[in-house]
Parts: sequence; C-alpha cells; structure tokens
Amino acid sequence: MNSLANLLTRRPWRVIAIAVAFLAVAVLIGGPLTGNLSSAGFEDPSAEFVAARDTIRHASGVNPNPGVIALVSPGSDVRTGEGRQAVETAAATIRKDPDVGQVVTAFDGGGATLISTDGTQSYIAVFMKPISDDAAGDAAKRIRESLESQPVKVGGADAVGDEVGTIIGEDLAKAESFAFPIIFLLSLWVFRGVIAALLPSLMGGLVIFGSFLAIGLTNEAMTLSIYALNLAIGLSLGLAIDYSLLIISRYREEIAARGPGRDALAATLRTAGKSVLFSAVTVAAALAGLMVFPQRFLFSMGIAGVLVALIAAAIALLVLPAVLALLGTRINSLAPKSWRRRSEHADEQLTSGFWYRLSNAVMRRPGPVAAVTAIALIVVALPAFGIKFTSVDASVLPTSATARQVSDTLSAEFPEDRSQPDYIAITAPDTPQAKAAIGDYAQRLSALPNVAGVTPPAVAGPNTWRIDVYGVENGLTDPAQDLVRDIRATPAPYPADVGGLAASFVDQKASLGAHLPYAILLIAAVTIVALFIMTGSVVLPVKAVIMNLLTLGSTLGILVWVFQDGRLEGLLNYDSVGALDLTQPILLGAMAFGLSTDYAVFLLSRIKEAHDGGLDTKESVAVGLQRTGRIVTAAALLFAVAIGAFATSQITLIKELGVGTALAVLIDATIIRALLVPSLMAMFGKWNWWAPRPLRRLHKRIGFSESDGDATPAQA
Repeated sequence: MNSLANLLTRRPWRVIAIAVAFLAVAVLIGGPLTGNLSSAGFEDPSAEFVAARDTIRHASGVNPNPGVIALVSPGSDVRTGEGRQAVETAAATIRKDPDVGQVVTAFDGGGATLISTDGTQSYIAVFMKPISDDAAGDAAKRIRESLESQPVKVGGADAVGDEVGTIIGEDLAKAESFAFPIIFLLSLWVFRGVIAALLPSLMGGLVIFGSFLAIGLTNEAMTLSIYALNLAIGLSLGLAIDYSLLIISRYREEIAARGPGRDALAATLRTAGKSVLFSAVTVAAALAGLMVFPQRFLFSMGIAGVLVALIAAAIALLVLPAVLALLGTRINSLAPKSWRRRSEHADEQLTSGFWYRLSNAVMRRPGPVAAVTAIALIVVALPAFGIKFTSVDASVLPTSATARQVSDTLSAEFPEDRSQPDYIAITAPDTPQAKAAIGDYAQRLSALPNVAGVTPPAVAGPNTWRIDVYGVENGLTDPAQDLVRDIRATPAPYPADVGGLAASFVDQKASLGAHLPYAILLIAAVTIVALFIMTGSVVLPVKAVIMNLLTLGSTLGILVWVFQDGRLEGLLNYDSVGALDLTQPILLGAMAFGLSTDYAVFLLSRIKEAHDGGLDTKESVAVGLQRTGRIVTAAALLFAVAIGAFATSQITLIKELGVGTALAVLIDATIIRALLVPSLMAMFGKWNWWAPRPLRRLHKRIGFSESDGDATPAQA
C-alpha cells in the first residue's frame, strides 16, 4: 500500500487520464455490447423437461409448445364473415415469418377451444422452428410489428421474454435518474461538503460503465442474462458509495492528524484501503456462490457480482486516491464553515459521540438487548415459513404489457386455455404394437386426478410419439405441478420425458434445491474464512453467519408479508400473484451475506484496530462503533437508495429484488450492527478473539491488522 500511495502521489494526473480514457471506451463499447445479453436462462440444461422439448424439436422440426399467441379481437363473431376473415388474415401474415414452423387456428387444427366464450375473439397458436430463445424473442417482435395494423395482440412465452428485456432497459434508465440525485443529496448530508459529496456519485458512474463493459465482453465469450444488468447497476452504485465513504472519511481523519500529502494517503490505503480490498474479495466470493447453479440467470448474476466487486475495488484503490492526492485539503471545499466544524467535531468524538454512548448503553445490559433483538427478528421472519414460489411468466409484466393482457384474456374469457399443455415425448418405433401400448398408456393418463383431457398418441417424427395432457388448472398452480408428478409416476411402455410450462417449474425447483446446499456451504465458508483472516477469531465469523441468517430470514418474512400476501400494491405499483419468484431467496441470500460481511469488515476492522492498540473488548467495540456507525449507516442508506430504486421497476421479480436487498442492508446496518453486535461482543468478552492454537499460528502468517502499519498478528 505504501508503494501504491507513492505512485498515486507522484502521478495522479496520469492515473486520472487513464480513468477518463477507460470511461470513454466503456461508454462507447460497453453500452452497445449489453444489448446482446439474453432474456432467457431460467432452465437447467439437464432437466427432464429440456430433454422432452429437445426430443420433440428434433423429431418434428418445431417447438412443442407455442411460443407466440396471437389474440384476434375483430369485434364480431370470429366463426363467420369478417370475424373469421380477420383470423385467416392474421394467420397468413404470421406464416410469412421465416422462423415460424407451424400456425394453428380454430379452423386449422385447433378447434373450438381456440374461440372465446362469447365468440368474439380467437387466438392463433404459433410454433417456432428450433431456434435460440433470443432468436424466438426477435421473431415475436417481428410478428407483433407485422400485425400492428390488424386487431391483434401478441403474447406467449417468446413475447414475454422480448417485453421483459425491453422493459428492463427502460427501468435501468429510470432507476439511474431516480437514484443519482438522491444519492448526491444524501452524500452532501454525510460529508457536509459539495466536493466530497460529488465523489461517490462520480465513482459510482465509473464503476457502472466499467461493469457494463466487463459484462458485455464476457457475454461475447459466454451467454449472460439481461437480468444481470439490474444487479450490476445497483451493486455498482452501492459498492462505489460504500468504498468511497470509507476511503474519504478515513482520508479526512488522516489529513486532520497529519496534514495533506503522501503520509495521509499512505495511512488511508494501509487502513481503509485494506478494508476495501478485503471487502471486495469477500463480496465477490459470496456472489460467486451463485455460479454453482446451472441456470444461466443465476450464473449471470454471480458473474456480474464478481466483476462489479473487483471493478469497484480497483476504482476505489486507484482512481479515488489519485483524485484525493490532487485535492488535498480541498476535499473539504465548498462547505459552509458551520458544516466543516460539525464534521471535524464528529471525527474528534471518540468517547462522547452518539454511537459510543449507544454501544455502552447496549453493553450495560447485553443479555436482554440480544434476546429482545433476536426474538424480534425471528418474529418478523415467521411469515417466511409460509413462502410460496412462482417463476417468470406473463404475470411478472405490468398490466399495460401486451403479453400480460393476452395471458389474462385467455384465463378469463376462454372456456379452456389449451395453449400450454403438459406434453410427453415417447421414444418408440412406429409399429402397431407400439401404438397399442402407447394408447393404453394414454388411457391410464386420462384417469389421473386433475386431468381435463388427453390427446390420442400422435407420431411426432422418426421413432418419436407425442401425447398432450390438459389439466383442470394450468400455469404454475399446485394442481398443475401435482399433475406433472403424477404423469411422471405413471409407468410408460417406452422411454418417456414430460415437458411443458408446469414441468419446467417442477424441474426448476428440483434443480435449485439440489444445488442450494453447495451454494450455502460456499458462501458460509467464504464468510467464515474471510473474517478469520481479518480477525484471527473463529467466534466472530460464526456469529456473523448467524446474524446474516437473521437478516435474511427477517427480510424474506417482510417480502412474503408484502408481495405474497398482496400488501402495499398501490404504493409499490404491482399486482400480487400470491407467491415470490423462486430465485429470490437465493439472490437475496448471496447479496445479504456479501453485503453484511462488507459492513462487518468495516466495523470489525475498527474494533480490531482499537483492540490491537491495547483497549479492552468493550472499549474497542464502543470506539469502533463510534468511528464507523455514522459511515456504515450512511453507506447502507445510500446503498438502499441505489438498489431500492429498482422498486420502481415494472417487472415484479426485479421489484422484489430491489426492495428485498434494500431491506436486508438497512436491517443489517442498523439493528444488527447497533444492537446485536455490541451486545454479543459484551457477552462473549475475551472469547470473541478465541481460536484454536493451530489456527492462531496460521493467522500469524496470513492474517492482517488494520492498524497504521503493516500486518501484525491478532491478539488472542
């Protein structure tokens, strides 16, 4: 860190020039590259429904389920005259698209179930050729544009993917415009100076565009999900702000004690700089836990999280110190004298400030405070035990989206929604014996509970048969999922795979459940190892994991209370579907563990610095909390604004992620850090720093202290 401080002090303009050039490249190249991200990626390639889909695709030359549903509403009876002509005209238009493999209408293979109850509407089922999900989304967009002059609305799975991608792009711009002004105003309140307040937002913008460039380039080598952009922008702002707050606040302390120049910058990098580096590696490792999942959606979130954390650290340790080296005492410029005096006074209040008094008050009665706080968090978490799940379909879209309107109309105004059956791909020869055996199998399927109808077995292609099973309830409902399980439990005469929308959801849940223990183990292990390296204790890391679980549980409890139970729909502008997106607990778990460890690093580094300096545990906690309480709370508030801006998203699952992450950060930075940490530290006393002798010896070699100097062994 001393060498880095020397370099940045000698050549700050060169570093800043490189940063400006990097920003220009990132803006010009990174933005366009992110337009290539995929809107798909929610499936496990090894899942049974994928095998069923691919079998039908290869045998028939078309996808097994319609990707586009064209709802024709001519305003007259579609069975005769102009109404029927409108359906035929729309079908003829759709057939012209080169990626369309099959078009089914009520008058060409579909029957009366494709006509609404009142006879004034009919839908056209469009089956795509075996193309990629992104190509299917492009085809859906072309079909929608070709039908603009006709009384037709376009929906279906492929249209949903296209509309989701478009809306996310719009939401990103809206979230940025919403977050930046508030972040600046809050930074102004924290730093009490215009120059210091501008730096976190400037660093945030640099990290955002740098992350876009990194994600765009990575996408050229491996397909990433467009949903990763939401995580990238929120996490970029949040970490840039966190690290800027930590570096700037420490630098202001150092120039007050040493004066501006190399010594102040070197001391800042040796202390706060180490914490930033440590935090970034920890956050990156925690979010890398998402990469154990085969779903490209979660894998992309993991990749994005790693890239953002590392880029944020690089900007905080290279660009920001170069700016500080140039500014010197001017970091406090454009601040009224009263603000400046208040800021300097706050830095001096080591044993008399609010956070010092609060921590001592908590530590006078640590048992009751810890018990009441933990019980309160557990009570808030109780609704999470009733959590229900859903996945991405038309219901995640706002009611203004065409694909959502088509889905709602099919559910409400058609006698049966036969657009998404469970289908069975059977590998068997085209012989009389096979036909008889498969026919008997179809008869047994028709006797299952929740079955509304079963189609006769049909040859889909060479050595491939297909049976469609229509449920009494469709979509992702519990009866629809039970039907999939019942079909799979029914013995088939030949190898058979079950596919369809409900089957994909059943397989998604099974896949996430199978991989979740590995992700939990990785994230928990990373948290424990990282905090051990920093503190030399095995007690503090275990306590941190337990507190992270309390944060996550209470956050999920609130999300269930709000989104699943349908509260605050008007305020948050959403329609509850009675469930949370299946990936939310996983995403929130990774984010909560990473960010909670981030704040734990900030606090524990100062506590350990005081402890290494000779203070006892209680006094170390009080001084550490006084030094970091204001900064951590401000960082959490700013991060909550940055990621909470996604509460304005029109996509429900993105709204859930924004609200959930903001809640987790605020709960952790206030209730956990202000009440549970000091109370538990007081209860454990000297045992906070305990580690087995072999681990103490190991820490002497690999650990570090954030004292004003090089690494020193931790005190046991």
